[in-house]
Amino acid sequence: MERTALCLPASVRERVAAQLERHGYALAGAFADCGELARALLDGVDVAIVAAQPRYLDRPLVDVADARGVRLVAMVEGEADRRYARALGLFEVVDLEASFDEIEASMARREAVAAGTSGAAAIAVPGGSVINGSVIAVWGPIGSPGRTTLAISIAAELAARGFSVVLADVDTHGGAIAPSLGLLDESPGFAAACRLAGNGVLDLTELDRIAELYSSPRGSFRVLTGIGRPSRWPELSSERVAATIAACRTWADFTVLDTGASLENDEEISSDLFAPRRNAATISALLAADRVVAVGSADPVGLSRFLRAWVDVVDVVEPERLVVVVNRLRASAIGSAPLSQVVSTLDRFGGIHPSVVIPHDQSALDSAILTGRTVQDAAPKSPVTASVAELVGTHLLPAHLRPAAAPTRRGRRTMVTP
Repeated sequence: MERTALCLPASVRERVAAQLERHGYALAGAFADCGELARALLDGVDVAIVAAQPRYLDRPLVDVADARGVRLVAMVEGEADRRYARALGLFEVVDLEASFDEIEASMARREAVAAGTSGAAAIAVPGGSVINGSVIAVWGPIGSPGRTTLAISIAAELAARGFSVVLADVDTHGGAIAPSLGLLDESPGFAAACRLAGNGVLDLTELDRIAELYSSPRGSFRVLTGIGRPSRWPELSSERVAATIAACRTWADFTVLDTGASLENDEEISSDLFAPRRNAATISALLAADRVVAVGSADPVGLSRFLRAWVDVVDVVEPERLVVVVNRLRASAIGSAPLSQVVSTLDRFGGIHPSVVIPHDQSALDSAILTGRTVQDAAPKSPVTASVAELVGTHLLPAHLRPAAAPTRRGRRTMVTP
């Protein structure tokens, strides 16, 4: 039988101890601070449940637990506690007021990790956190196909599902996330993170300091705003961007990157092979991402641009990492039967099969940009909101977290294509 130790505030400690004993767990002891618990871990403790506060959890305790093979589960009260636990590398977290079923589920998740869970995007269920966060990049050709709006909407949808999310503006030509969400961008967060990464001092505390918070009752998320002046692009070198994205993996369950359009490699037109490259940030983001959402606009010009740029993006991104989205579907720009027109055009001229086609809803988009909110907050019943939810649930979440497909009503047309 597993021996479980507790290091929690008195009121919580009594409740959890009673629950453990009632469910057949052996209580190895209840301790008032992390120093006492660290000494007790030498006496055959299997699991320790601790409060994510300096009195009950610190680095020496984590080190001792790792050395002794003791599983740690943190109980948190608010986002500050959650970030504190994450900064110590502790990702099995539950709320202080959690039921025993939630505590036991978190303990079970830790056992699954110890048994050998691996991969670049090994994610636990909402309420816990990730072992290594997933990165999603949103790319599209020149011509405003809706990259920024889609990146914001994906971040908002993931946050609404209970995950911790950071949205980063990596566009070196025209970053637009900050004005789209009504955030200040005098000190661009992503550029600041890149500078810190270049100096080797980027950590979770610094990321918390430089990030903006988009608050929403549906689910808040962090934002690393982009550069306000395109002339600042040299700050976003390939190495700095890659290091910043790697740091974000340990900071949030999901990192969503809004990238630039150009994938041109400008080494051939530069006499200095070691000079920074303007498109290096976009290319580095695509190389680092677990999934790349390639978005094009559903009109003759937008589809033409997407097809011409497709050969460039598949040179950078393997097909298995790509998710194709066609945005702004409307009969007024593409003709009758617009969905069939778009699907057949992409298949005929590029052998491309879109995963999701998002209908155009100008009033919802106008409301979002006017109020500095996400489309989900501004127009929760918009077909755009529903399509983004389908995109996230079907194509961007890890397979074990995807919801079961609901049967569609007879005769109902869906925007999601095979």
